[in-house]
Amino acid sequence: MRELAADLHVHTCLSPCADREMSPPEVVRRGRARGLDLIGICDHNSAENAEAVIRAAEDTGLTVIGGMEISSREEVHVLGLFADLAGLRLAQGVVYENLVGENDPDAFGEQLVMDERGEVVGEVDRLLIGATGLPLDEVVRTIHALGGVAIAAHVDRPSFSIVSQLGFIPVGLGLDAVEVCADGRPPYLGEDLPVVRSS
Repeated sequence: MRELAADLHVHTCLSPCADREMSPPEVVRRGRARGLDLIGICDHNSAENAEAVIRAAEDTGLTVIGGMEISSREEVHVLGLFADLAGLRLAQGVVYENLVGENDPDAFGEQLVMDERGEVVGEVDRLLIGATGLPLDEVVRTIHALGGVAIAAHVDRPSFSIVSQLGFIPVGLGLDAVEVCADGRPPYLGEDLPVVRSS
């Protein structure tokens, strides 16, 4: 069995917590420099840079999976990683339909859409840093219905995790895994789920 080095929770310049230097080609360059074989592009509540990163990675040896870091109504962050761009685009449509507010770049940061060369081709006006109106169980169901994998994000952090927001993982929620930070350890979860580590 071949082992792969992967980081399934990578932001680009689209996420308001990121910066302009995190362009699609730069994300690919850094992934390869760190010896990664696989990355998941999971910007906050949007997938508008995923395809550009996929194109930027062509012929580099780096595999890119498109996804999103979706914030539920309870402010629980869930990574949705999708088998194909069609499912990802449908998921983005569901998220956008349930996301309110307009971004203030001065307060929350730019939300840049770039092409595979790192050229700015647009900016998202929606408030991507906010929570959707979707309850957590619906986020997980939507991800699965569109061919994706649902991973509870950064469960070892004191904010925006399923543990910090709810204190537990609801029975029957159907998560596929939980994520911890690179140097983190999963807290007691009450459920036997695979654990992934991301940067």
